[in-house]
Amino acid sequence: MKRLRVFVVSDSVGETGDQVAKAVISQFRPGLENTVIRRFPHIQSEELIRKIVFLASQQRAFIVYTLVRQEMRKLLHDLCEQEKIQAVDILGPALQSMAAFMEENPLETPGIVHMLDDDYFKKIEAIEFAVKYDDGRDPRGLLQADIVLVGVSRTSKTPLSQYLAHKKYKVANVPLVPEVEPPEELLQIDPKKCFGLIISPEKLNSIRKERLMSLGLNDDAIYAQHERILDEIQHFEKIVGKIGCKVIDVTNKAVEETANTIIEHILTCK
Repeated sequence: MKRLRVFVVSDSVGETGDQVAKAVISQFRPGLENTVIRRFPHIQSEELIRKIVFLASQQRAFIVYTLVRQEMRKLLHDLCEQEKIQAVDILGPALQSMAAFMEENPLETPGIVHMLDDDYFKKIEAIEFAVKYDDGRDPRGLLQADIVLVGVSRTSKTPLSQYLAHKKYKVANVPLVPEVEPPEELLQIDPKKCFGLIISPEKLNSIRKERLMSLGLNDDAIYAQHERILDEIQHFEKIVGKIGCKVIDVTNKAVEETANTIIEHILTCK
């Protein structure tokens, strides 16, 4: 059986060309036996194109290429014709047909699909991080987080963490309770990435009473009493003073509004 060499040339990672090459070859050699597929990713210079064509001519290789830039496709096509090398352009015909149909020119930016994939996986990673380090479950997450939220109970720390996670920020949050000392890690983090969430005592009292009633509990429990809330806020102010972090008043603020304030502050501090 004749040995088959296939070069997959791409200005991105070459995954598309590799899959197409294998799909085609499997119609002739189901097990891809006696076949060598060599991938040449991130090819974006004329010099590299010329070197690959020269190597293909020496090894009598078949070339499959996925190049989004028209001038690079033309160069590879012309060089392959000169050297009598068989080559298949995977993206070119589809790009040209789509451009004619849409009456628009393609961006010709390599790797856009994988850039979108990276964004998706970063978002999933951030969401998983927010769940894992919600409500102070594991203080080790504070040192790994992009954003740390601190506040008394019912200041929207969890929904805010999830919203920011969808913006690809890794967020950890810590509830501050007078009877519990905050974790040591909280005082070790960069104050610029920490945000204290404060709310008016009256608003917090109303929110907590509604929460208790939704759970079928009496709304005059200590959790919702005005004196208790003032104690918690005093403790909060003491801790954020030690940290030296920015404090945001979330009274009557939507989660989106608070998140935008945090993101703007982080971008300004970079």
